[in-house]
Amino acid sequence: MSKFQQMNGNRKTQDDRRFTGLWHKDYETDKRNVRIQYKYIEGTETVKEILLSLLFPRRCPVCQEIVEPVGEKICPSCRKKISFICEPCCQKCGKPILKEEDEWCYDCQQHVRTFDCGVSLMNYDKIGRRTMKAFKYQGRQEYADFYMEELFSRHGKELRGFRPDCIIPVPIHKSRRRKRGYNQAELLAKRLGKRLQIPVECDLLVRYRKTTAQKELNAQERQRNLEKALRVRFLPKGMERVILVDDIYTTGSTAEACTRVLKKAGVGRVMVVTVCIGNNF
Repeated sequence: MSKFQQMNGNRKTQDDRRFTGLWHKDYETDKRNVRIQYKYIEGTETVKEILLSLLFPRRCPVCQEIVEPVGEKICPSCRKKISFICEPCCQKCGKPILKEEDEWCYDCQQHVRTFDCGVSLMNYDKIGRRTMKAFKYQGRQEYADFYMEELFSRHGKELRGFRPDCIIPVPIHKSRRRKRGYNQAELLAKRLGKRLQIPVECDLLVRYRKTTAQKELNAQERQRNLEKALRVRFLPKGMERVILVDDIYTTGSTAEACTRVLKKAGVGRVMVVTVCIGNNF
């Protein structure tokens, strides 16, 4: 390798590293004027990510306006509006419950669950519905950064304690992916995989058959509908523990259908991780 190639290789490596900080402009606007401030951002963003955030300012997942201050992933005042999941929670799916002694929520008591445990970030309330709608249908892919950063900070101990071998996103049919442009579960899975430093298998579990929109079906219909449409393409040797990632958990039918297909293929344990989760009390 020539000295020029080595220099360029080193430069690329340095550009990809996480920087401890960077000077940049922070534009604060009001109705009458634009005031420019220079701030030093400490953190974990790469130069590429910071430049993109300057060219295309990040939107807040709650108010959907440009995030202030620059460098944050959510407006500080909007963070307080989110109903984050806290104890007591269902020991099976992670839904909030009223009585700690119950251990499992009503849904998990009434229905067979083959997945082993689950965690979620926030309640699927008015704010949860609004942020999920923007994330799934309005192209706000950057919201995945905040979701997984916040989920990891709150549930990192449980995620690591599960000792997963890989992360698998809940798949969508290729026609739906073409229409939407991306699979939201895959965006979440990749960001979580980066934090846990484990592989993300996006092609392992596939939806090879187009199904009726899940929101139009009841829980049992959803599960049957999905199980017939899913299959495992391959299962690497030694893949015992899997984190299954999706955006929303309501009835649990999607998580259950995916888990049954995975366990039938040879997976031993499945942890379900979602951004939003409904409650039943």
